[in-house]
Amino acid sequence: MEAVLLTIHLIVTIALIGVILLQRSEGGALGIGGSGGGNLFSARGAANALTRTTAILAVVFFLTSISLTILSVRANKPASVFDQGTPATQQGNPAPATPVLPKLPGGAPELPTAPGK
Repeated sequence: MEAVLLTIHLIVTIALIGVILLQRSEGGALGIGGSGGGNLFSARGAANALTRTTAILAVVFFLTSISLTILSVRANKPASVFDQGTPATQQGNPAPATPVLPKLPGGAPELPTAPGK
């Protein structure tokens, strides 16, 4: 599902970039563009169609973005507390055991000696 949604998202993104670049400039960017002849679409109906297409593609873009985010969060979230795992001391890293001291022939345990003696 996530791969299909991501493919749709990429196609919508490329289409949105293309539709935005096809629109006629309004001339608001420091006087660049706008009032020259030779525009690709000179009819008002074509401009309205491009504006509607841009709006529809923008809505689809936002919906796919939100859907991908929701799918990503659900995929990484454990379903319950029991699915989160156990503490490190129970996962094979046991707490250090007390050393077993060898017994002397008389029954008393041998006392450990300091290293180097």
